[in-house]
Amino acid sequence: MRVSALSAAALGVATLAAGAVPATADTPAGPLLVVPLEAGDGLHHSTGSVTYERVDGAVNAVRIVSVHIRGGERDCAWVAWNDPHDPTGWNNLTSEPSCHGTGLEESPDRIIKAPAGHPLKVRLAADHGGPEVKHKDIEKL
Repeated sequence: MRVSALSAAALGVATLAAGAVPATADTPAGPLLVVPLEAGDGLHHSTGSVTYERVDGAVNAVRIVSVHIRGGERDCAWVAWNDPHDPTGWNNLTSEPSCHGTGLEESPDRIIKAPAGHPLKVRLAADHGGPEVKHKDIEKL
């Protein structure tokens, strides 16, 4: 059975008039992007990734969807972003580091933003139990 173009259009209008929301309304502001991070080697090899999307209509803002970290066998590693309002210049994206080969994945669903002209960056940083960073990888969002 064929449906005429007019009756198909009428059906679409009737569906919208009845309050149905088009499927595209649930789509995110932009595509999900993944930044891979890697620092150190051997027993000090740490990896991570940040999944994010651009915030629609915002200048220099992204929504952090998830963060994954795997610290090296002899390290503690964490992922941070270059927060222009933090006194150290970096603000952690996870609640704790990943240490000694364990994995950590969090879904912070957090929007980070900076003034126009300040490039948003993330870094995977690792140490050997001391206060200073021994290995790092910095990537631009």
